[in-house]
Amino acid sequence: MNRPDTAKSVLIIGPAWVGDMVMAQTLFKLLRADDSSLAIDVLAPAWSLPLLARMPEVRKGIAMPVGHGQLDLGVRWRLGQQLRAARYDQAILLPNSLKSALVPWLAQIPLRTGWRGEMRYGLLNDLRRLDKEKYPLMIQRFAALGLASEAPVPVDLPHPALTIDVAERARLLGQFKLADKPFLALCPGAEFGPAKRWPEKHYAAVAAAMIERGFHVAIFGSGNDRPVAENIVQALLPTQRDRVVNLTGHTRLEQAVDLLSAATAVVSNDSGLMHIAAAVGRPLVVVYGSTSPGFTPPLADQVRVLQIPVDCGPCFKRECPLGHLKCLETLYPQMVVEALGDLIVTRNVVD
Repeated sequence: MNRPDTAKSVLIIGPAWVGDMVMAQTLFKLLRADDSSLAIDVLAPAWSLPLLARMPEVRKGIAMPVGHGQLDLGVRWRLGQQLRAARYDQAILLPNSLKSALVPWLAQIPLRTGWRGEMRYGLLNDLRRLDKEKYPLMIQRFAALGLASEAPVPVDLPHPALTIDVAERARLLGQFKLADKPFLALCPGAEFGPAKRWPEKHYAAVAAAMIERGFHVAIFGSGNDRPVAENIVQALLPTQRDRVVNLTGHTRLEQAVDLLSAATAVVSNDSGLMHIAAAVGRPLVVVYGSTSPGFTPPLADQVRVLQIPVDCGPCFKRECPLGHLKCLETLYPQMVVEALGDLIVTRNVVD
């Protein structure tokens, strides 16, 4: 879209996780609602560029050439020099690290906004103190950075909404033999750690119950999730396995977006794919273990969040410190099946 020369531009320093990047779209929507001519560019890990391309509010995604956690001052300096020519009016930093503040400073962006995190004094000139009780949700914290300091964050923030490539979706559904079939999407992985992963046996039980109702099942995730997915498949009866498609490691991120948008419903851990499923508007059941929906809930209307109250949680640990994983073990499959029944018609369906 052509923009007038007087249009303002902002550089967003994006987060490093899939779910956080999806939630950042709330900020992009808020900024564009305030100024429809605003140009928004996002500096983020290269993996996120296809995801950013599904956000119409973003003009351009810029691949961050430095890996997460790496300093590499020379590369950051060269990137800063390149970005200086864009003459951004403002940089908004979503990460709280010192390293994330270097490029906007080197690019000499006049207004550099972010929360007080690591020692960023001087690198940021719009440094704000975060009140976590005032802004308990991550999207509120993102949104507040797009407003004037101390301005109230709207109560009804816009939800992320990713665009779909309809033609590519049709092609993928045909490729994986899911066209014209009602299917349940399972997202059993979680990069954060095992304390966020619902047991494989529970996923298998839900898959079996839905297969008996006439559904097919598609398992989503990265290549790292493939062993988990294979264990779920092997836990099913041989007669049920031909209704399961294991997509782990076989789809790019943007392909997962398109395929998830076609699912009849989704069952997921608290993960990046959970946020994608919410952002494409699918009926969604989320099982929570060590983390809390009070910080990064799925942002959609057709959602059921399930979490078992335990005296030791939520602990926010990557692994269960007590070794029993009670918060997930005792969240039984029938609870998820019933939640799915609240969201979709689970009568026997015809292929």
